[in-house]
Amino acid sequence: MGNITAYIDQFGYIVLFFALLLEMIALPLPGDLLMTYSGFLVYQGHLNWVFSILIAGVGTSIGMTLSYWIGRKLGPPFFGKYGHRFHMGPERIEKTSFWFSKHGNKLLIIAYFIPGVRHITGYFSGITRIPFRTYALFAYSGAFLWVTVFVTLGKILGPKWELFHSSIKKYLIIGSIVAAFVLTAIYIYKKYKSEIKNAAINILNLTMKVFHSRKRVGLLISFTAVITLGLIILMIGMIEDFLGNEFQDFNEIMDVLIPLTFNEDWTEAMVLLSFMGSRQFLIMLIIFTLFWILWTGRDKITELLSFMIVVFGGELYEESLRRIFHKFSPLNYSLMDQLLYAFPSEQSLMTFVIYGFFVFISVRTARKVWIRTFVPITALVILFLIALSRLFLEVQLPSDVAAAYVFGGVWLGLNILLIEIFRLLRRMDVK
Repeated sequence: MGNITAYIDQFGYIVLFFALLLEMIALPLPGDLLMTYSGFLVYQGHLNWVFSILIAGVGTSIGMTLSYWIGRKLGPPFFGKYGHRFHMGPERIEKTSFWFSKHGNKLLIIAYFIPGVRHITGYFSGITRIPFRTYALFAYSGAFLWVTVFVTLGKILGPKWELFHSSIKKYLIIGSIVAAFVLTAIYIYKKYKSEIKNAAINILNLTMKVFHSRKRVGLLISFTAVITLGLIILMIGMIEDFLGNEFQDFNEIMDVLIPLTFNEDWTEAMVLLSFMGSRQFLIMLIIFTLFWILWTGRDKITELLSFMIVVFGGELYEESLRRIFHKFSPLNYSLMDQLLYAFPSEQSLMTFVIYGFFVFISVRTARKVWIRTFVPITALVILFLIALSRLFLEVQLPSDVAAAYVFGGVWLGLNILLIEIFRLLRRMDVK
């Protein structure tokens, strides 16, 4: 890595241009590392930010153009004759080409962020004979998006670019995999839309018959169950990361990005946002929720008891979690760290639980559609801003806040499911 960065120190834009051009025709060059380092040189004032993006984007685009025309000229006959040498025989080429001809345009946008994939997209675009105008539109757009992200990250991170390069790359790869998963899910849904809809209707009808419930309640239970299951899976992963001491990179990245994104002018706003998650504000929200239940609740006793269980049980739940994780922590914290930083954050967990239960009651009891839409969206925005304020004010670790929201979501989701199931079972007894 030292030799590569030395070359770019000496030759600047020329190395950046040719390195990315050659990488796009499948030479093993670390283009993302060079762009991040170029961003660092922009931070130092040795390179120009806009010109670096322009040079990197043009080099990448030319490389992608060359790989497209190579793939188009060589075509399937070349791979049919020699492809078996690198596991690309005729059958695999045929299947890959069929898929790529249908979905290659989408891949061209995200492939740049996936090492190993971006090197072959140009060739397959040429092999499958995607019209060059269509290819150029997606390939060049993806190229400039890719180079802008990495050069800008290097500029933002400054002297710490090397420390976070591998971590940023890892998170971008994870994000790309998630995006690919989402695209695959959309493709499956479009292809089997009628079958999926019929299966969903059958499951919903079965639920309705078992519980004698109305459609709205059935949807609420189904939605809550899916979200809770997802949070449980995420919670298990977070526990493994905590025990393996793998949150350090995440915390360090956030500790750098937050001050760079929000300067001291945001302090007053952040203090106000932090107050919206304070104990005083949460007590006011608890009182307001109690009045809301008494005013609009259709099953006031059940809802009041459930709210008490959620709040007081949540306090016991978070206290137990913090004691358990403190005992099994892989790190030795000082007394001050134990007071300020706890996994998961007590304050953030209860903030999520109390806001979340108010949203649940609002959605459950409100008759107007705009209330059922406006309240959840507003609450999510507020929760995000509260978390952001705590990171800005450095009163909690990023991993502690993230874990608190996930663990709090699990507690809230399980309680909502128990409430609704209890209601349905009671209706069955009455009937």
